[in-house]
Amino acid sequence: MDTLFGVMIGIGLAAACGFRVFVPLFVASVAGHVNPELLPLGESFEWVTSWPAMIALGTATLLEVGAYYIPWLDNALDAVATPAAVIAGSLATAAFLPEGMGPFLSWTTAAILGGGSAGVVQASTVMIRGASTGTTAGLGNPAVSTGELGGSLLTAFLAIFVPLLAFLLLVIGFFFLLRWLRRWLRARREERKKMRANYKTETTDNE
Repeated sequence: MDTLFGVMIGIGLAAACGFRVFVPLFVASVAGHVNPELLPLGESFEWVTSWPAMIALGTATLLEVGAYYIPWLDNALDAVATPAAVIAGSLATAAFLPEGMGPFLSWTTAAILGGGSAGVVQASTVMIRGASTGTTAGLGNPAVSTGELGGSLLTAFLAIFVPLLAFLLLVIGFFFLLRWLRRWLRARREERKKMRANYKTETTDNE
């Protein structure tokens, strides 16, 4: 049961990394330092709760959060944040997997579950920020950044304190997100078809 809850915590923190890379890692570091029983970390990841790790993660968190409130820099950061979120999500999940799994199986599982969860969430935030930039010329991006920060904090706290609830909410959220992505991609394909059809019509009329 402890292993199952550990995996749920790892996946929850990985999803939170999709909103902000360093926020959930910093929250986990502080929570594990205050009460080590909260986080069933593997022996090779106990360094996460050390003072140097907390200071480094806290500094990175402040810089990351602040940077996303600078106009246009937030869009540029997404190019770096996407692979970073996948790596952080994989690390967060690997930290809670049983030591007996072995390095290869452990990191493969972490990459699929943790990296995949972080990647899906990060991709959705990139799309939302892009839509905000296109419709509001970036003026609505601070609100998006605030929502992402709140989502990262909420998901991280739920993952640590109520891992089962966090896991269930993530499953439901991913289900509706995938449905939305399918509809969005279908709408994009239809728009391209209409544009090609209109282009052919205009070309024919000009001839």
